Amino acid sequence: MAVVTSELEVPSSVSAPKLFKAYLDFRNLAPKVEPETFKAIENIKGDGGVGTIQQTTFVDGTKSKLTLDAIDNNNFSLTTTIFEGGEWMNNVESATIHVKFVPSAANEGSTYKVSSVYTCKDPAKFTQENAKFADEYTKKTFKVIEAYLIANPNAY
Repeated sequence: MAVVTSELEVPSSVSAPKLFKAYLDFRNLAPKVEPETFKAIENIKGDGGVGTIQQTTFVDGTKSKLTLDAIDNNNFSLTTTIFEGGEWMNNVESATIHVKFVPSAANEGSTYKVSSVYTCKDPAKFTQENAKFADEYTKKTFKVIEAYLIANPNAY
């Protein structure tokens, strides 16, 4: 099996603690702020802490499952592993996603950092271009959540 990695960084005017709290509530927030993508996200095992297994149902009817591998409240980071899902998972054994919100020294904002590691079943069928596409999708969802937090300053 081959491994494909990607890195994404997006500056934000929203603070790291606020973004981190919102992402800890992703299962409730994402379907609310991006209903054209997310139909529902439910915990199928666990209470939302480390070891929880979540199932995401997308509007098109496809589903994916992930585990919550780590939460670091002090460093505003979390790690998940997607292990089952739609068509793209036909070519990927798993995708481990590490998210970190880094406070900005210059202002009250932060930087959203995402490191993704895709363990590929067939390296010819999941390439760096596929990873870049996934990063753009991730960035789009982040921007929607960021806009919600800016419009609702008392949320989280």
